[in-house]
Amino acid sequence: MIIETARRTKQTSEYYFSVKLAEVRKLIAEGRDVINLGIGNPDMMPSEATLEALSSAILKPNAHGYQSYTGTPAFRNAIADFYDHNYKVKLDPNSEILPLIGSKEGITHISLTFLDPGDEVLVPELGYPAYRAVSQMVGAVVKEYPLQEENGWQPDWNAMESLVSDKTKIMWLNYPHMPTGAPATLELFENAVAFAKKYQILLCHDNPYSLILNKRQPISLLSVEGAKEVAMELNSMSKSHNMAGWRMGWLAAAKPYINAVLTIKSNVDSGMFWAMQEAAVAALYNSDEWHAERNAVYQGRLEASEALLNALGCTWDPKQEGMFLWGKLPDSVESAEKLVNEALLEKHVFIAPGFIFGPKGQRYIRLSLCLPKERIWEAVERIKS
Repeated sequence: MIIETARRTKQTSEYYFSVKLAEVRKLIAEGRDVINLGIGNPDMMPSEATLEALSSAILKPNAHGYQSYTGTPAFRNAIADFYDHNYKVKLDPNSEILPLIGSKEGITHISLTFLDPGDEVLVPELGYPAYRAVSQMVGAVVKEYPLQEENGWQPDWNAMESLVSDKTKIMWLNYPHMPTGAPATLELFENAVAFAKKYQILLCHDNPYSLILNKRQPISLLSVEGAKEVAMELNSMSKSHNMAGWRMGWLAAAKPYINAVLTIKSNVDSGMFWAMQEAAVAALYNSDEWHAERNAVYQGRLEASEALLNALGCTWDPKQEGMFLWGKLPDSVESAEKLVNEALLEKHVFIAPGFIFGPKGQRYIRLSLCLPKERIWEAVERIKS
């Protein structure tokens, strides 16, 4: 290259899965049958109504032009109805919803909107790597807050108080939690809102897993009284509606927060494809029975994955929710990295090591439920052999 890259490229590294999947592809190219339990990439189809809506909309003459930065009214209305139906949360579709090209995009937009270099961000010590990476890319200082394993991977609110300073601007929260599967609870969200109000911190909740293997009524952070004063919530159709490659998500928040993020977003993209928004509308009205059928499939995969953890001598919390299974290694296993490498090279089974989600994950692994249960059972037999 004739010029140096920006300093931010040296503050983060290539995504672990990007590197490891290159190894997987190499093995497949050599003729190996690799069972990939590492990636949360939904393998089931969107609903028939979703596909029919896309097929119909894409043929309309007006489908292919630029669209509004704020999405179509129909899409925003469908998101509002989705929140009302699933979370009992009322959102104004005209001022409290901003469609996003996948909720991952929202992490960057929020960070660019609210963080200056030197500002501090509270990030869970185990969590989605993008929270940390994006914070660092915009020049913010990352402070990890502790999660209490013995208390269901809940934040340690007392310990967190010592992390707050006058430079603390944002706290990232994600429940049902990835990677541990810890469920969302009303008490957790109430504590989070109270903490954010006390210290005047913007609470950013990432909520893509609430409809998958949920053991109770799904809840949103925005259901807590007063949450809209201090909080924003990202949500996505990738996992809950089997639309990962579509990149359809949104941000829900009070109008001032939405407008602030829009100042950044409107300089980055030019809206979402109209036909996909029409299809997303159909998907958001999928019946409860449709979601229950998908969860029945995930339940069968969960049982096979639990057998896999058993074969590895791991332990796990049966209260987990979402599309992954988080397992703790037995003392007899030297490290997650060694186990993952041996499973891939010797058994051709790819498992995600827990340390990619934070240093506290050194003694853990994560299994994805995004493969047919028959393939997971095949992985069990390979591990046993």
